[in-house]
Amino acid sequence: MGNKRHQNLGDRNGALLLFGGPYSNLNATQALLGAARERGIAAAQMICTGDVVAYCAAPFETIEVIRAAEIAVVAGNCEQQLAAGAADCGCGFEAGTTCDLLAAGWYAFASARVAPAQRGWMAALPDIITFHHQGARYGVIHGGVTDVARFVWPTSPDEVLAEEWRAAEEVVGPLDHIISGHCGLPFIRDTPRGRWINPGVIGMPPHDGAQMTRYGVLDGGEVTLHRLRYDAGGEAARMQAAGLTQGYDRALLTGYWPSEDILPSALRVPSFASG
Repeated sequence: MGNKRHQNLGDRNGALLLFGGPYSNLNATQALLGAARERGIAAAQMICTGDVVAYCAAPFETIEVIRAAEIAVVAGNCEQQLAAGAADCGCGFEAGTTCDLLAAGWYAFASARVAPAQRGWMAALPDIITFHHQGARYGVIHGGVTDVARFVWPTSPDEVLAEEWRAAEEVVGPLDHIISGHCGLPFIRDTPRGRWINPGVIGMPPHDGAQMTRYGVLDGGEVTLHRLRYDAGGEAARMQAAGLTQGYDRALLTGYWPSEDILPSALRVPSFASG
């Protein structure tokens, strides 16, 4: 698996707030911190599955909020690519897909605004985070371990999850449960090894026709998924003022991605139903 960076958070037996993909969405990031305060969850008990920076218009500011709160973050493909000064987001989209075509605009915008110190912070982020909660050992990854940008969907074949589980354990040893991100859809799936948990992302709705985004809470060994309400209109206006009008600005308002072709056919509208 190469030289994967591993961060062990030790015991985290209180309530944990799990989230992914702030996506440069400053309003959603600030709303999430507010939701954590309302639940009595400290920033030290929050874990992000990566992609702090992506589609929206406040990359610098969103990074600074996450850094100031000292939230644990696992490196996503966006962090890895920006840290390396790469020319694209490294999502692995097929050439010619909507995601591939739209990524050029938002990635260039973000890359031009991320500061050198922020790239250094991204370069130091771990590839895998582990912690113990209520006697179980959890591993946190972005997409996959074999490929940071691998899309693991709610409908992915069992062998895809099993392959990534084996790869994770090759790096950090036995795991009871895995927490992942990247795909943008929240789901909890039981596997023969344990639960595969994706708490969703806060920066973009899960293609379900509503503006609210998603996060998860792990408490007492159980995971629950929650909706995050934030000022989607204000964030869309920020994107439009910045010239980020490739379609993700509308997605914040409509709840539907402009890049549906990245989804497996079973998850596309109208068959997709949010949990």
